[in-house]
Amino acid sequence: MIKKKFGNRVRELRTQANLSQEKFSLLIDMDRTYLASVENGRRNISLENIAKIADGFHITIEELFKGM
Repeated sequence: MIKKKFGNRVRELRTQANLSQEKFSLLIDMDRTYLASVENGRRNISLENIAKIADGFHITIEELFKGM
């Protein structure tokens, strides 16, 4: 359940930023298929990759998890 909620939050922020999965994954140096699996709630993501995503949105990790 938490993986799906996190993935939905990442997708929400990415679409608000008007970025495709490909553009965002290039921005944060992450494989696009890995990002897709995160957004679909199929990946148990590491803290390092959570930090990469937060940095890509220019927000804190706390803000990334806000509203979940």
